[in-house]
Amino acid sequence: MAYDRFLLLDTGEARPGRVPLPPAYAVKATTADTEGRFSLLEVVLDRPVPRHTHHLADESVYVLEGELLVTIGDRTHTLGPGGFTLLPRGIPHALSPGAGGPPRVLQISSPGGWECFVEDMVEAGPRLMADGRLDPARLNRIAGRHGITYEEDARQGPEPRP
Repeated sequence: MAYDRFLLLDTGEARPGRVPLPPAYAVKATTADTEGRFSLLEVVLDRPVPRHTHHLADESVYVLEGELLVTIGDRTHTLGPGGFTLLPRGIPHALSPGAGGPPRVLQISSPGGWECFVEDMVEAGPRLMADGRLDPARLNRIAGRHGITYEEDARQGPEPRP
């Protein structure tokens, strides 16, 4: 048994990374912790994530609190607490907060690596924004290194509902 990989975190704890992440991103298991198999983050989704495609990893999202809007193709699905989506690699999708404020979700990528992309985004900071929103063209400068492509001519995903 690999007791050296045993990991236990208390409520509110997160794994340290290469750079400090904002409170909206709490890394629970890094790619290194899982020997590359997956990464697990607790995320508060406070703004829309533009339509994008993961080319290397399957992404799973489990809603803990709030409402998450998931857009696949031309359909937007609403997930509440306990809702789950598997977003297979190669399938374009967008995510947005739903009614009532930002949802809190568990985000799992397999194989891992998504936390490394988040760290790169945090390092880039406001350079990734245009008009107060994530800019897909700017994101692609970083995302490509992680096997992710943002659609530069697609809408950002659904706007949060009032």
